[in-house]
Parts: sequence; C-alpha cells; structure tokens
Amino acid sequence: MDFSLILLIALGVTGAVVLLDTLVLARRRRAEVMVEGGASITGGKGSADAPMPIIVEYARAFFPVILLVFVLRSFIVEPFRIPSGSMYPTLHIGDFILVNKFHYGVRLPVINTKIVDISEPERGEVMVFRYPHDTDVNFIKRVIGIPGDIIRYDNKRITINGELVDLNYERLYMLPQEGGNRTETDLYVETIGDSIHQVINDPARRSRGMEIRVPEGTYFVMGDNRDHSNDSRFWGFVPEENIVGRAFFIWFSWDSVNGGGVNWSRIGEGIP
Repeated sequence: MDFSLILLIALGVTGAVVLLDTLVLARRRRAEVMVEGGASITGGKGSADAPMPIIVEYARAFFPVILLVFVLRSFIVEPFRIPSGSMYPTLHIGDFILVNKFHYGVRLPVINTKIVDISEPERGEVMVFRYPHDTDVNFIKRVIGIPGDIIRYDNKRITINGELVDLNYERLYMLPQEGGNRTETDLYVETIGDSIHQVINDPARRSRGMEIRVPEGTYFVMGDNRDHSNDSRFWGFVPEENIVGRAFFIWFSWDSVNGGGVNWSRIGEGIP
C-alpha cells in the first residue's frame, strides 16, 4: 500500500478522534465530574475533566506529528533510498536522497493530481517518478527528452533535435557489483541543458540504437549507468501525471555493496 495513503488514513482517523473529543467527549467528561452544588471533585467550579480515554490520549499525541509528516512528505520534500545501480556514478546503491516535491508543481497526495503549476522538468534534471507499468514502484532517472523532442541514441551517443550531446571521455571507472566484484567501464562527462554530470558506458555491452519523438505530456528518461539501466529505451515514456519530484540532495549513504558501513564522503552531496 502507498505510504502516502497510509499517512492520509492515519491523519483522518486521529483528526476525527481529536475533533470528536473537542466537540463532544470533553464536555461529557466535565459533566461527569461535577458534584452536587456545582463543585468539581478537585474543588474547582466545573473545570476538571474525568480521565481521558487512552485512544483519545494517543490521538491527541500523534495527530500533530502525523500532520507535520504528511504535509512535509506530500508537498515539500520526500526521502528515498537508491536500491539499484542504474544511476551510477551519480547515485550509488544505498544512497538516501531527498526529493523536492513542489519543484514541478503542487500535487494532491495519493491521486497525484497537479493543482498548482510551478515548473516543468528540464533536460538534464534527475527526476523521481512512478514506473508507468507499475505505479506502486518509484524509479529515478535523468530527463533526456521533453515533450516534442526528437531523441536519437546511436553508438552510445545522444542527439537531441539534431544536436549531438557533448560527451567527453574522462577515465576508467570500476563499477561496483554485488559480492564485492567490479566491472571496468568508461567514465564520461556529459552536458545536457544546464546539467554537467558523469555517465558510464560499458565497452563490453552493445548499445540499443533508436530514434523517437517524445509525445506531448510525456518525458524520455535514461539512467547515467547507460548500459545497465532499465529506462525509456526499453519501456517507453514517463507520463506527466507520474512525476513525483526532482532529486537534489544525498542526506545519508550506506555502503551496502561493500558489506555495509556509512559512506561519509557522499553525505551532503548535491545531485547534478
């Protein structure tokens, strides 16, 4: 079940209990402790309450916390953990990132309907979205094509609307694998839009060539680990309504590939 839906249900339940207590139950408790003559059992003048039911205590304690988490997570920022290596070298397995939820507009939680336009995804940005073929799963990739673009991918080079994307070889890169193994790949610096970032190509793997126009209301995305990424080259485009937000910050990193341990050098890094 979607965690946003769980939060919404919890918020609704605790909020309903708090409201019911404020309007009805608290008055009944005050009435129950009134003694003959209008004095309360504590010696006041009708101001004391009977003991608060445990469910009401919990609801009053958790409601503001759930409300704060719900607002922050739904409209401002949401944390995610990177589970795969499709975004190496930009993002590593075990990175914990923050995603700006309002960068691409304010959306209603759960149904993900945009109610306020702020900006649209731009080429080169790292975007989190709901996988089009299973919206319960979140993916993270880099935006390559926006609506109307003609994208060509040939011999591991990207061409956007007839212009070849700048790609410069930098050095060898040892791609981490599960079990401590590493694969020798080539590291490049790529420039798309305002984003200058690193990508890797595996010389041992063939590329899948294609040329396609991005339909209106959709986006073409790719992983920075170009030869080890399940992206738009294989399953198509990301509909606008599937967008979650823009990834911008690594707040924690656990080096799970190498057996665990905090990867201190990655904490606090921005996401280009």
